[in-house]
Amino acid sequence: MGLMDQLGQAAGGMMGGQGGQNPILQALTSLLGKDSGIGGLAGLVQAFQKNGLGEIVNSWVGTGQNLPATPSQIEQGLGGDLLNQLAGKAGLSSGAASSQLAGLLPDLIDKLTPSGKVEAGGLDQLMKLVQGKMGA
Repeated sequence: MGLMDQLGQAAGGMMGGQGGQNPILQALTSLLGKDSGIGGLAGLVQAFQKNGLGEIVNSWVGTGQNLPATPSQIEQGLGGDLLNQLAGKAGLSSGAASSQLAGLLPDLIDKLTPSGKVEAGGLDQLMKLVQGKMGA
């Protein structure tokens, strides 16, 4: 299943839909909302930059090649508290969550920043992507 399909399922789950949504993606989409405590997509990117992973996260935002991230880098970038919060929402251990996020975050942030910069309203941008995929 492609990233856009997963995004559509996560968005459907957030709007009361059922199905095979990816729990970590659902937890992440709730985190990316502009009213979230982290400050949406911009706050997520800033967390990685502040925690010494600016080169990696900037590659995801930029228009070039995305650098890969390891689960330990995801933990470092998010910080233990935020990772535990995401893992708890998804019903996963922090290790499982960081492993899944290592595969998900590079593509997700890349898709949410098509112009190579972080725009305001992370979840709003996500919903536009999903609606565009669904032809809405």
